[in-house]
Amino acid sequence: MTGKGKIRMRILVVEDNQTLSEGLAKVLESNGYSVDIVRNGVDADAVLAAQDYDLVVLDLTLPDMDGLEVLRNMRSRRNAQPVLILTARDALDERIKGLDLGADDYLTKPFEVQELEARIRVLLRRHAGLRSSKIGFGSIELDMNTRAIYHDGSILDVPARELNLLQTLMMSNGRVVSKIQLVESFSSFDDEISENAVEQYVSRLRKRLLPCGVGIAVARGLGYYLKENGGV
Repeated sequence: MTGKGKIRMRILVVEDNQTLSEGLAKVLESNGYSVDIVRNGVDADAVLAAQDYDLVVLDLTLPDMDGLEVLRNMRSRRNAQPVLILTARDALDERIKGLDLGADDYLTKPFEVQELEARIRVLLRRHAGLRSSKIGFGSIELDMNTRAIYHDGSILDVPARELNLLQTLMMSNGRVVSKIQLVESFSSFDDEISENAVEQYVSRLRKRLLPCGVGIAVARGLGYYLKENGGV
């Protein structure tokens, strides 16, 4: 449900732990990314020399060739794709070396999946040249600093909860967002939000967006996604 004409971003996960690598792949694929897995440094180096990815999630502790060497080889080939390195919590020296070699960000193990997803979104936006705080979909634009929504230059009046919902959908760029993910988008509010309440907020937001030519479509059994020119 990425929408006609949309290209799935490709992510390479380089992680020798099978359970973790497959878990990461499942999470990322549920967010609409296309994911390949490599479990050792030599294979990762060969794959990265031959193929292009939008982002690399790179463990530093790998068999055959460590992650730092993989990263060093990437940058020596002038491969500028963003790299998110994974390190043990106490591996400060490795983190510093990784950043010095050109890694864009790092996560220490263990980590929360939501943080991984957020960091990946930031890196992909940054790599795409989105240096401002604004993201757009169709005719609407969200300034994530001011929390203002614009349509053709005019500010839309959108209540806080619906704005949280819209931001989550916009950051997914047309990919399906599950009800659980939308529930979690309301975590900053004091009261708990149920999945049924999410449906109500979706219905209200859909009506607000209708004049803008942007709709919220349903992927049955999966969740919701933004669609230009309406959609239910």
